[in-house]
Amino acid sequence: MAGRTKRILKKVISWAGLFFFGVAAYALYMQLSKYSLEDIKNALLSIPEKNLALACWASFCGYVALSSYDYLALRYIGRRLAPWKWIFAGIIGFSVSNNAGHAIVSGGTIRYRLYTRWRFRGTEIVRMVTFSGFTYLVACFFLIIVGYLITPDHAFGAGSVSKLTTEIVALVSLVGLAGYFALSIWYKKPLIIKEVEFDMPGFKMALAQVIIGAADILMASLVLYFSLTAFVDIPFNTFIGVFIIAQVLGVFSQVPGGLGVFEGLFMYIIPGEHNQVLLFGALLAYRVIYYLLPLLVSAVVLFSYEGYLKYIKKQTLEKMRLFRMQEIAQQEKTK
Repeated sequence: MAGRTKRILKKVISWAGLFFFGVAAYALYMQLSKYSLEDIKNALLSIPEKNLALACWASFCGYVALSSYDYLALRYIGRRLAPWKWIFAGIIGFSVSNNAGHAIVSGGTIRYRLYTRWRFRGTEIVRMVTFSGFTYLVACFFLIIVGYLITPDHAFGAGSVSKLTTEIVALVSLVGLAGYFALSIWYKKPLIIKEVEFDMPGFKMALAQVIIGAADILMASLVLYFSLTAFVDIPFNTFIGVFIIAQVLGVFSQVPGGLGVFEGLFMYIIPGEHNQVLLFGALLAYRVIYYLLPLLVSAVVLFSYEGYLKYIKKQTLEKMRLFRMQEIAQQEKTK
């Protein structure tokens, strides 16, 4: 009974990956449904072609950087995998979690479905997903500190409470990042949770986590920056600080895609007086390029892959059936 229950649970978790893909698609639909196709088309067409091309390229590079989370996680558990597989799993997983929210659950189930087919054990996948979660966390610590240092003072509000809150968040991030690096140097004992062993990554690995996480959000910021600069004259060092704060708080809000949270904070923080319609048009273009297009591409690739696997399985079963029939025929002849 225990074995049967375990098999059923594995199937449920595996199919949950496709369920969360559907959740991500629905969440993105709800985000964009209040805009007509004409609004979306106008938002995109108002941006120069060169800027659109650069924004699309930055989005692609951003998802490649995101897939590197999986590469680091594979290094962490001591497994090797063909590059196309971890890039495939990373891009599909993050295209879902970016839209559905709750990255560990939504992206984790996609990875479980894929990695179990590549002969990974459940405990290994748990270790990978947990490690990737910490990669994003320490990258957020680093980026919050950077964002606090380079964002204009007025962004933190005139009230002493908002200023104090921002300083506390930045201080907590500094302590968290310093503590993580300290543990990576001096703490070597494994932590065992429900028979799953977690080792503290070394300092080089911890540093790589911060670098890859920072590269991910830098590429994401360029998607919006290239969409925005056609309408707003803003130095990149000012823009990146605004983007980091809005993006990180949008993610931690757990609202799918940070919808509303990101846009509201960004439009409030960005310095100067700007045409809000054009600014929001750039934000809408960012949603389409960084969220919608990767999800659509991932849907085509994932379901094509699923169809290919079913085809291969059908062909294998057919070959086994023919082979068995030949064996039976041969046995009949020898009687």
